This record gives sequence, C-alpha cells and structure tokens, in this order.
Amino acid sequence: MNCIVIDDEPLAREGMILLINKCPQLTLHGSFRNPLDAAETIKENKIDLIFLDINMPEMSGLDYVKTLVNSPLIIFATAYPQYAIDSYELDVIDYLVKPIRFERFVKAVHKAENYLDLLQSKETNSNKIESVGDDYIFIKADRKYFKILFKDISFIEGLKDYVIIHVPGKKIITAMNVKTIFSQLPPKIFARISKSHIVNLGHIVSFDGQSVFLANNELPIGNIFRDDFFKNYVDDKVVKR
Repeated sequence: MNCIVIDDEPLAREGMILLINKCPQLTLHGSFRNPLDAAETIKENKIDLIFLDINMPEMSGLDYVKTLVNSPLIIFATAYPQYAIDSYELDVIDYLVKPIRFERFVKAVHKAENYLDLLQSKETNSNKIESVGDDYIFIKADRKYFKILFKDISFIEGLKDYVIIHVPGKKIITAMNVKTIFSQLPPKIFARISKSHIVNLGHIVSFDGQSVFLANNELPIGNIFRDDFFKNYVDDKVVKR
C-alpha cells in the first residue's frame, strides 16, 4: 500500500516512519507537516493510505478529511483520545493514540489492507439487497447470493460507498450505504449507533457512554445517535437497584 504521513511534529513523523519501515506491505511516499504540503503528492501518486494527525495548527486532521473527495483510506494518529468518536463519523479506518505500540500499528495496517483488498475486488454495480425474511436477509455480492441469518450478524460497518457485514468467519461486502441497509433490518434486533456502525443487540457484551463492546470488537457510539440508542434500546431494559 502506498502511504504518506501528515503530522506537524517532526519527532512524531520520524516515529511513524520507523513503524512504516517495519511493515513490508507499506511504501512511504513522503511525510509532511500539514495537509497543504501533501496535496501535490496525493495528486500525482496513487496514495492508498494516510497516517494523519488531528491537532495541527494550519488545519486539523478532522477538518482536512471533510474536504477530501474520493479520499485514500485514513488512519488517525494522535495524542488526543477524545477525538475518537468524531473521527469515526468520517469513515476512517482506525484511530491510534500516541505513543503507538507496534502491535497496535500492525493491527491498524492489516485492517486497512483487508478493506482495500475487499473494495478493489468487488463490482459496485451488481451488489444489493435481494430480499428480507423474518430472520434472514439475502445479499447479492461478488456474483453470489448470500443468505445471512440475522442472528449471525454481529455488526455492520460502513466504509465509503460500501457496507461490510461481519458474520462468523468472514466479511461480506456490498455496494450500499449504512442508511439503506439499516432501513430494511428489524429494529428489535439491530441498532444504529454511529454514522458507520449498526450493531446486533444480541451480540452486545457491555457498553458505556462512548462505546459498545462485542466479543472481539469495540464500536464507538456517535454523538448524534447516542440519545436514540439509550432511549430505544437501553433505558427500559436496564435493571435498576
């Protein structure tokens, strides 16, 4: 994957370069102190992934992502954990908090690599919802029809113009937005908790005011979805002392 680093701190850029150089699947095309300096490189090269700081003086990483059209995949790398929820509203791949451990960095890179492979291998015009039953949904994806039981779906994740349906042992990707697929799912089973995430209520292990925890995943609760999630799915079902 072709990547760049955008961070206003020289030491942070050097640290990220060291991490990138340890990953053979990554090819670094430059490191920059602000988004404006990176513009020409992004224009002239096929950049798959940007490691992006958030708190920068000329333009914040959050504001920069909002300006991008057909943007590369984004992994935020920041010293400020409080921006995590806002970042996931922008369809970013991952959110790394400095200082970044190498194993955590590798996990984020693998996630980006997997998503890039998925996105590049699908035909955007042939994928859609074929039908919805009482306990299943039929999805056409990759020239096949998949019957997916609701109980098997742990969560659904949006990525740009696609959704990724997480079921045991695999991910099914189809060209559709999160709003469309959520409108056809039973609300007693599924809750939309952010711009990019739909969760199966039966797979929730725990939650707090910021995140929902599944067996192997932590999903952020978006600010504009928090009140509805707690009102419709939580408040009346919590045992109170």
